[in-house]
Amino acid sequence: MILFSSDGMGRASTSELPQVLAAKFLGLADASRMLPGAICLYTDGVKLVCDESPVLAELDVLEKKGVRLVVCKTCLDYLRLTHRVRVGVAGGMTDIILAM
Repeated sequence: MILFSSDGMGRASTSELPQVLAAKFLGLADASRMLPGAICLYTDGVKLVCDESPVLAELDVLEKKGVRLVVCKTCLDYLRLTHRVRVGVAGGMTDIILAM
């Protein structure tokens, strides 16, 4: 299980570097064929499954290969992003706990 709680990986002085790292990580996970059972996204992490996400293509590939993308519905609602979700399934904290 992989957990994203931000719209990238790590923190940096630029917003692009964490997104570049996330794209590289997800691409390598796919290439290595060691796929996680699930990717859970909450807080700003939900932005990664929305249109215009820099890792949308990578997440789409992983989902098509059977990786469950569990997206926090409370976070989507709070950030008003529900209508922008392109991959994954909106779920609650219980779904995230079960994926863990």
